[in-house]
Amino acid sequence: MPNLPNVVVWSIPAFLLLTIIEMISVRLHPDDDHAGYETKDAATSVTMGLGSLFFDFLWKFPVVAIYTAVYELTPLRVPVLWWTVTLMLLAQDFFYYWSHRGHHVIRILWACHVVHHSSRKFNLTTALRQPWTSLTVWPFYVPMIAAGVHPAALAFCSSANLVYQFWIHTERIDKMPRWFEFVFNTPSHHRVHHASQGGYLDRNFGGILIVWDRLFGSFTPETERPVYGLTKNIDTYNPLKVATHEYVAIARDLRAASGWRERAGRVFRGPGWQPAPPTPTTDGEPVPPTPKADGDSVPATVQTDGGKAADEAVVA
Repeated sequence: MPNLPNVVVWSIPAFLLLTIIEMISVRLHPDDDHAGYETKDAATSVTMGLGSLFFDFLWKFPVVAIYTAVYELTPLRVPVLWWTVTLMLLAQDFFYYWSHRGHHVIRILWACHVVHHSSRKFNLTTALRQPWTSLTVWPFYVPMIAAGVHPAALAFCSSANLVYQFWIHTERIDKMPRWFEFVFNTPSHHRVHHASQGGYLDRNFGGILIVWDRLFGSFTPETERPVYGLTKNIDTYNPLKVATHEYVAIARDLRAASGWRERAGRVFRGPGWQPAPPTPTTDGEPVPPTPKADGDSVPATVQTDGGKAADEAVVA
């Protein structure tokens, strides 16, 4: 087994120090355009983070078992060298992008990730607001294990990605140098990701690198002040409700669904998905469409916002 450090544990003192510095900065130099800190919100974020440590420890057992089984089946082996670890970090960040994007566009996955977006503040404690049901993440990294990456090496890369993303949850940094903004995820890019207004919804999914968003068409620069949170906020600081509210909404929608197709859509389609309304009928026959006069416009196809926009329909 590769002997790699636990970067999250080693980073905890830095997390605490940076959070204290940010709090002092907000107190001494408040900015009316920034969301700042709220005691209850910050406490909820910290509680969610502590809870995630406990639940991630539990989920680790089945996930490691699956990864180990796949690793034993593949004849491939990637040695742990400085340059292979660099390539592993790059590969992990690539698969993180698709995992993150999937957790915004598939509702049952969004039910896990919505926790991280539920704060209406954006500060370093927001980075700690992690889900308790992260068992939905592991399938996205199976290709790395199948390619011969040891599960411990993948864990190291995932931890490094998580640690990197801590510092980008802040409003105290405006912009980094242009070359850095072009290649890496930054506070500016991640503020867009946490925003709830239309043009910012479901954008900037990158972890360490923002180049994946540029390549796959999901990049949006920060051009206006973000409004953080969900499109319909949950208005609770109860950690249990924060952790489960979207699962509760899915269960409610499944009970009200009229058939299996709708039930499947409620779980696996976009979070904002709604079934098509029934076709109006007259005496059992479909009503013919009304003829359009010349110049009448054809309505555009209705699209859902996906991701955070889902909560307009599903969060009580």
